[in-house]
Amino acid sequence: MVVGVLALQGSFNEHIAALKRLGVKGVEIRKPDQLQNVSSLIIPGGESTTMARLAEYHNLFPALREFVKMGKPVWGTCAGLIFLANKAVGQKLGGQELVGGLDCTVHRNFFGSQIQSFEAELSVPALASQEGGPETFRGVFIRAPAVLDVGPDVDVLADYPVPSNKVLYSSSTVEIQEENAMPEKKVIVAVRQGNLLGTAFHPELTADSRWHSYFLKMMSEVGEGTSSGGKGTSSGIVVVGGENLGFNQQPKIDLPIFQ
Repeated sequence: MVVGVLALQGSFNEHIAALKRLGVKGVEIRKPDQLQNVSSLIIPGGESTTMARLAEYHNLFPALREFVKMGKPVWGTCAGLIFLANKAVGQKLGGQELVGGLDCTVHRNFFGSQIQSFEAELSVPALASQEGGPETFRGVFIRAPAVLDVGPDVDVLADYPVPSNKVLYSSSTVEIQEENAMPEKKVIVAVRQGNLLGTAFHPELTADSRWHSYFLKMMSEVGEGTSSGGKGTSSGIVVVGGENLGFNQQPKIDLPIFQ
C-alpha cells in the first residue's frame, strides 16, 4: 500500500512520517501523472491560497477532481479540507480554486490568524469506537478553518464549541458583543463523506496516529466496494515490514511533534 501526499507546500513531511510510524509508505505528489501511481491521497495543511496557486501552475486541479470522482480515498487536513469543500467563504480577494467533492461549506481561517492558533481536546466517539484509545483527541488548530454546514450524506465526526457572538461574514470572523447572546454554539471540525475525509486540525502534528489509521482502513473499505457510510472497518492493511500497528503499539517517533 502506497499513500500519495500532495507536496506543494505545508506539512506533507509530517504526514509521510506519521504514515511511516504505521509502517506505510507515503510518496510526494507534485505533478498530475504521479497520481496514477497511488490509490489514495492526503492533502496536507498549509497556506491554502499558495497551495491553490501552485496546484494551478502545475495543472493539478483537473487530475485531482478526477481522482476524487473515481472514488479513491482522499483526506484533507486544514488547508486540504478547504480544497475538498464544494464551497468556501472568507477567502482572500479573488478567491481560490477548489477541488470539491465534500458537500459542505468551509470558512477559511474561521478561528482567526496565526497568533490565535490553539490546541483543544475534541470528543471523537466514532474514531475511538473504530480505532480504540481515549474518547478524545488533541486537536492542533493552526489558523484553522471550520465547516459551517454539511449536506445529508456527510457524517460529522467531531465538532468544537465557540462563543455565540462569533458572527460570520464573507471576508472574516467578527466578534460582536451582545448582552443576551447564547453561551456557545458548535462548529464542525471533522467530516466524512464516502471516500472523502476532512479535518480542520492537524493530526500529523501529534503522537496519536488514530486518524491516519482510520484513513488507511477507509482505503481498505473503498477497495472492497464498501466506502459509503464511514462506519465499516477492515484490518486488511498491507504495511511495510509486515506489521499492523494499533493504538497501543505505537512505534518510535522520528520527528519532533506535539505530545
